[in-house]
Amino acid sequence: MAKMMKQVQKMQSELVRVQEEVAEKTVEATAGGGAVRAVVNGRLEVKALQISPEAIDPEDPELLADLVLAAVNEGIRRAQEMVQKEMARVTGGLSIPGVF
Repeated sequence: MAKMMKQVQKMQSELVRVQEEVAEKTVEATAGGGAVRAVVNGRLEVKALQISPEAIDPEDPELLADLVLAAVNEGIRRAQEMVQKEMARVTGGLSIPGVF
């Protein structure tokens, strides 16, 4: 039992280490052929958003909103995949409740 508890503690500390690592990593996503670019980190925070001047049309603000949403949502999806992939390395594919 003591050995098992030690293994669980080791896995927990490894998970914390990996969470800290992925928090610093970022992924990028674009929409509109690169007109809008979003950068999202492993905490699922949008760290940067770039909009090319060509994407700004005062006559069609809804298009720009759609492009921003698409880039941000894709960035979040990619960041989630990155986190899950990194966590799977620690857990060996085990699904641990409360851990992403």
